[in-house]
Amino acid sequence: MEKLKNVERLLLNNKAWVAQKVMEDKHFFDHTSEVQKPDFLWIGCSDSRVPANEITGTEPGEIFVTRNIANTVIHTDMSMLSVLDYAVNVLEVNHVILCGHYGCGGLRAAMGNKQHGLIDNWIRHIKDVYVLFQKEIEAFETPQEREDAFAEFNVIENLFDLSQTSIIQNAWLKRGSPWLHGWIYDLKSGLIKDLNVSMNSTKEMPALFKFKQ
Repeated sequence: MEKLKNVERLLLNNKAWVAQKVMEDKHFFDHTSEVQKPDFLWIGCSDSRVPANEITGTEPGEIFVTRNIANTVIHTDMSMLSVLDYAVNVLEVNHVILCGHYGCGGLRAAMGNKQHGLIDNWIRHIKDVYVLFQKEIEAFETPQEREDAFAEFNVIENLFDLSQTSIIQNAWLKRGSPWLHGWIYDLKSGLIKDLNVSMNSTKEMPALFKFKQ
């Protein structure tokens, strides 16, 4: 019964949220139900502590969102690629933000050897990133510093993976957009850190990954 009450609380919260929105703007849901034209696509971690709209202070309709374990870009992930294709080619977003976070359980699991079940197949891709940057990560003295560095390198590497998709490269050729941005969220402070790895061209990409037009 207690668990049922927890679910009912969500429905009550929804009604309160609707009432608040209508009080602020009686046409709010008329506007949001007609069309969505977000300027941003957010690729983030599924972690419940990192809600895209809330930590960026944005309203419904402003950010198109997809999330998975450890904000990973895997080129065989049809769910993520479908969201990316729709956001870039139909909604024509101008910015794609790949946002990781410190204290990520997926990254922590990837740093160890314990089995977790089906998710181990996903985590194996994250281990690839660790191996790629192992020397840089293990140069840090403390476990916390190494974990935080891994979180940042994971964002950077997956942002480059994102840039290597045909979806992004074709959009760059067609309209010079979207910009790709690598960010990381600090659970302890609530602040987002820009990792300064923004890009909107294949200029710095190894030639092997550039698609011919």
